[in-house]
Amino acid sequence: MTSPYAPWQLRAAFAARLSDMYGREVPAYTTLVDVSREVNEDVLRERGADAERLGSIGRVTAERHGAIRVGTPAELGQVARIFGALGMRPVGFYDLREAAASAVPVVSTAFRPVDGDELARNPFRVFTSLLTPADPRFFDDGLRRRLEDFLAARELFPPELLALADRAAAEGGLPAAAAERFLELAVAAFELSAEPIDKAWYEELARVSAVAADIGGVRSTHINHLTPRVLDIDELYRRMTARGVRMIDTVQGPPAWDGPDVLLRQTSFRALDEPRALRLADGSVVSGALRVRFGEVEARGIALTRAGRALYDDLLARVDARRPATPAERTATARELWAALLPRTERDLAARGLGHFTYHVVADRPRDGAAPPASLDGLLDGGWVRAAPLVYEDFLPRSAAGIFQSNLEEAGVRDDAVAGAAYDSAWLSGAVGREVLDPFALYAAQERASLDVVAQELRIPGLGVPAGGCAP
Repeated sequence: MTSPYAPWQLRAAFAARLSDMYGREVPAYTTLVDVSREVNEDVLRERGADAERLGSIGRVTAERHGAIRVGTPAELGQVARIFGALGMRPVGFYDLREAAASAVPVVSTAFRPVDGDELARNPFRVFTSLLTPADPRFFDDGLRRRLEDFLAARELFPPELLALADRAAAEGGLPAAAAERFLELAVAAFELSAEPIDKAWYEELARVSAVAADIGGVRSTHINHLTPRVLDIDELYRRMTARGVRMIDTVQGPPAWDGPDVLLRQTSFRALDEPRALRLADGSVVSGALRVRFGEVEARGIALTRAGRALYDDLLARVDARRPATPAERTATARELWAALLPRTERDLAARGLGHFTYHVVADRPRDGAAPPASLDGLLDGGWVRAAPLVYEDFLPRSAAGIFQSNLEEAGVRDDAVAGAAYDSAWLSGAVGREVLDPFALYAAQERASLDVVAQELRIPGLGVPAGGCAP
């Protein structure tokens, strides 16, 4: 038997082929990728090594995240099997129902690699949303029953694909011929289907939520967007606009400011009218157009600790409280608050226990026979140890909801007079058939492991974590 394709190699090949497929289906995505590459090259020339502070240019250029939507726990479990073959695990629970002002009846997780070495090899991730038909704010009992019956009757992923996925997970990869077949089937599963859509059924769901229609109004799934990573998202926004591409109104997430980049900033071009075949009540098929897919781009910053995330959420609430009237006013307000309340350096971010870093012994530091300090602050100040920021590998529910909302034509319908159905991370773990991991715990474990290595190399017992704590 030939040597197997390891999960990371399957992941890299799948991401590349998915990108090629999506570029053929949505040509504006190719423009987005080209402009992202141009901006990254320019930033690298201008900033030198500092541009690669949060990942090598090779990683950044290859980096993608995709977004898909499914309708049932069974479908989500099948997605987990497919992505499990690629070395990707579910991380984080995102409730977009609560993050969105309009009707976005989904809860989500992200499938991604979790090991640092695997992320460095290929950090492909897929934001995966699950419809919540049990939530009475969106679906009455009659619509819920018809929706669940429709979803139960469809097949998103062929049995051969699922069998190959299970084999890859069990064997730690696939031989060449099987890997090729797996990739062929996996990419095809996320292509836009040409099957006619029941026009009346789709429109009934769309009156509740465009997102619900995209999930439950068709007999297939597809990539909703595929997102490159850029080093200067504001410059990309300007260049895309200059090319005549219609962008959404703002960049979601933290504002641009003169301190450390944190968490995640996202924007996109507007969802496009795409021709689709629509079946009428008399069985005839006509040409129509739907707007469900768009082109997102992201800039990633430093992962924040629980304390850092709490501060970020508080800052968002303070911005909201000032009720800025326009996106420009909101950005100006956010910059003012960021400058007043967030540390302006990575060193201060670490010292206050707000950001996650890994720590590494400086190998060429002259020792002069002196013993290293016993505290992390002392080691950093004395040049014994350097701190490397951990890239935020995950998502922000409010930003994701903002992207969704920016690309919807109608707000949809939600009845907030009734209580919503309860969904949480534990429920989602049961739905997906495997544990949904806590991203904070993953970052903290990486940080703690690096401190243990420093303590071992410098023979310092019990080296503590930064002020504010980073332990899970």
